[in-house]
Order: sequence, then C-alpha cells, then structure tokens
Amino acid sequence: MSKPDKLLVDVAALVETGQSNQMSLTVVAGGAVITGRLAPEAVWRQRVSEVLTDSDRVGEFSAVFDTPVTNGPPTHLHFHVARILQGTVGIPETGGMYRVAIEDVSAWTVGDFSYSDH
Repeated sequence: MSKPDKLLVDVAALVETGQSNQMSLTVVAGGAVITGRLAPEAVWRQRVSEVLTDSDRVGEFSAVFDTPVTNGPPTHLHFHVARILQGTVGIPETGGMYRVAIEDVSAWTVGDFSYSDH
C-alpha cells in the first residue's frame, strides 16, 4: 500500500470544496493513462446513478450510487469526460466516468491530453 501524494490529495480536496468540474488532470494508475476532468464525488455519483437509472439492464444498481459522500480527505479521484489513452486513441472516444484511488496514482500532471489528426 503506497502513501497518497499530499499535493494530489489537496487538488482533489479543492475540487470537492469548490464543487467545480473544470480541473483537467492526467494520471498514471496501474499502468493505464487516464485523462479528463475531475468532478466532486457527489456530482460524479449523481451522474453515474442517472446513467444507470436509464438502463433497462442495470437500473437496479443506481441506488448504490445514491449513498451520501463520507467526510474526510478525499481517497479517490472522480473523472468525467475522461479517456483511457491507448496508442493514438482515447477510450471511450466521447469520454467516460472513472474513479481512481489516489494511492494508486504513480504519476500525474495538470491538464488533459487529446489527439488531433491535423
């Protein structure tokens, strides 16, 4: 178990207190490169719950994401409009919702990466 990066915890805490979803971040976790914007956990949970509610197959799981957010320093980063970078593409192309444990982040930078064919 690694020790979470204090600076990254502070960034996540600021996102939580400011209720902002404009902070772009790129992280390396478990060998994967994930790039996108951070969202407050409560906002992230609500959006995931809405997506699941609209599903005929997994709608019953939406209630799991309606649980209240716990107090204390953040332990996870909550990405939206995020992509896992693989070669010259980002998966999914339109962006997705990812939750990453801060203690699993081995490298990070402010900003997100995008590709252009031009």
